[in-house]
Amino acid sequence: MQSILLSMSVFAFVGAVSPGPVNIIAASAGAQFGYQKAVFHVLGATFAYTFIVLLCGLGLEQALIILPEMTGWLTLFGGLFLLYMALKIATTVGTENTEDLKNTVHPTFFEGVLSQGLNPKAWLVAMSGVSLFVLKHSPTMLYLVIFCAISFVVCFLGVSAWAAAGNYIGRYLSTTKRQVTFNIVMGLLLGGTVVHMFWGY
Repeated sequence: MQSILLSMSVFAFVGAVSPGPVNIIAASAGAQFGYQKAVFHVLGATFAYTFIVLLCGLGLEQALIILPEMTGWLTLFGGLFLLYMALKIATTVGTENTEDLKNTVHPTFFEGVLSQGLNPKAWLVAMSGVSLFVLKHSPTMLYLVIFCAISFVVCFLGVSAWAAAGNYIGRYLSTTKRQVTFNIVMGLLLGGTVVHMFWGY
């Protein structure tokens, strides 16, 4: 059991901490608003991914049947939403006024849910994990619950790490010019992941 738990944790960690749309948004939010406000996005993405793992565990066979069609729709809607988020990040105006920053809207819990839920990679990683660590063991439901719990904790830690890194970088964004440059770079990175997603599809 210990070896399986370790394997689950490593698998979940690699998926959670690797660069991707959710983590880029988390880093951007951490840099602009600090970790305390970025955590709303982190929690939304974490709950969404855990729910995806649960859905895959409860209906993997059916998911495999509809996956080709589902992947297409997820890529389309997910790509459009992430392009919207990229534009939103890139066009955020920098400010040295803390009061102005307080009035700027940070990424919400719901946006975190959408950015993860509409991410085809999240579904593919979840399905791979379920097939590796859940379906091959008995009782299946017990292993699914364990994998969901590990996925929740590790996803939260992984995305949080990006938000915390962004928060650290934010200390060096003391001028409006630096903030604008950072926002444009993060927006372009997020847009680039969307282009890569469409290209791969």
